[in-house]
Amino acid sequence: MNLLDEMLGRIRPIDTTVRAQAWDYLDNLTKPVGSLGRLEELAAQLCAISGRVPPPPMARKAVIVVAGDHGVTAEGVSAYPSAVTLQMVHNFLQGGAAINVLARQAGARVVVVDMGVAADLPAHPDLLDRKVRRGTANFAVEPAMTTAEAHACVEAGIVVLEEAVAQGLDIVATGDMGIGNTTAASAIVAAMTGEAVSEVTGRGTGLGERGVGLKVAVIERALRLHRPDPKQPLDVLAKVGGCEIGGLAGVMLGAAAHRLPVVLDGFIAGAAALLAVGLSPLVRDYCIPAHESAEPGHKAVLRFLEFKPLLNLNMRLGEGTGAVLGMTLVDAASRLMREMATFDSARVSRASETPREL
Repeated sequence: MNLLDEMLGRIRPIDTTVRAQAWDYLDNLTKPVGSLGRLEELAAQLCAISGRVPPPPMARKAVIVVAGDHGVTAEGVSAYPSAVTLQMVHNFLQGGAAINVLARQAGARVVVVDMGVAADLPAHPDLLDRKVRRGTANFAVEPAMTTAEAHACVEAGIVVLEEAVAQGLDIVATGDMGIGNTTAASAIVAAMTGEAVSEVTGRGTGLGERGVGLKVAVIERALRLHRPDPKQPLDVLAKVGGCEIGGLAGVMLGAAAHRLPVVLDGFIAGAAALLAVGLSPLVRDYCIPAHESAEPGHKAVLRFLEFKPLLNLNMRLGEGTGAVLGMTLVDAASRLMREMATFDSARVSRASETPREL
């Protein structure tokens, strides 16, 4: 049995009995029923994931930032050159990127992974070398990678998650870096959801109207050429995906197997989530969508997976920035449930009725 099959076999449904117990517990805390809104939903989800009421502390946090290059940038689909992927990985390692700032605020460690950068990076104590290939092929003319390479990307993501668990992990967030990856994400979303390419393709790194039109045409041509099968997520990943997207799908699968909440960033993470849920539908309930990206394709992901994001800040940077902001809310939900007094312990009178609309 290979690692992917082993991990798929370990994923179990979240505990709905514990979730019901969590709602009873929440209703006994010193507040009107339902008055903490989405934070209560988050707390109940954390209980169902962990199988505990109240949920465990979210003290050991990590954001896994996976990097990879995309051969489709040769078609002019990005406003930035591919060299920026390598340059931004160096920026992550030096602690100067937006994700570093927000991760420090959230108290999360940043795990930087080279899954498919089209260059050799020098060894660095904070860099994980899990390179499957030096960038994908130009999927406008040939498949992005082989099926074996797609499988290897997902398994590499699982290994990265396993290593993070070994170092201590209560909650994980997803991050990405890869010039051209919104083109790959749009192709994946169109293939997996059946939505029109024009409806799921946006400006990415800052394209103008003409550039977006070119991007749409390139993706449409690739989908006609390769005909990826939405019932076979690895086929979609191999034909029009990216190394970092496959790696993030592996992170999600690994988190679910370990009964850990995984906080999703925006559009790229959404494309990876479509693949992960396609491989194991149970993964969906372990995911917490942090925000709604400004990229139009992310709305299609949220609709398809029936996700309700925590935030909408008009963000589209990637890197895991939205995910670590969402992580602070998840931490807050856990703390509220663990640290608030009950009506009995605080000797506070209850309301005469406590109706709940579920």
